[in-house]
Amino acid sequence: MSTLRPFHLAIPVDDLEAARAFYSGVLGCREGRSDRHWVDFDFFGHQFVCHLHPPRTDEVHYNKVDGKRVPVPHFGVVLTMDDWQSLATRLAGLDQAFVIEPYIRFTGQIGEQGTFFLLDPSGNALEFKGFADLGTLFAT
Repeated sequence: MSTLRPFHLAIPVDDLEAARAFYSGVLGCREGRSDRHWVDFDFFGHQFVCHLHPPRTDEVHYNKVDGKRVPVPHFGVVLTMDDWQSLATRLAGLDQAFVIEPYIRFTGQIGEQGTFFLLDPSGNALEFKGFADLGTLFAT
């Protein structure tokens, strides 16, 4: 496996203050540089930028996965299982609405993982995964 490099992702948001409150306040991401129309966050070691964009009117698309409606597009992060469980518990304690509640996929199989989905204040879908064995991330 090669050395993991931080990714850079820029997404549209319709309210920078709401994005700040969510990414910093709810998810605990440290804020970096910012300007009137954008703000950087440390998203679990990755450079994540929210750019101000007028409200979207398009509908979110969903695909069926495990009988659940997975929002597309979405992005997220892969955590250790302990970190995933801690985040899921903390978000539940904050009464965070989940698009898909935390659950375990592939129980007892190679690639067993926890997952949950939520939306940021601008409707961007996020997935958080947790692996007990990160070496099985790409297992088939």
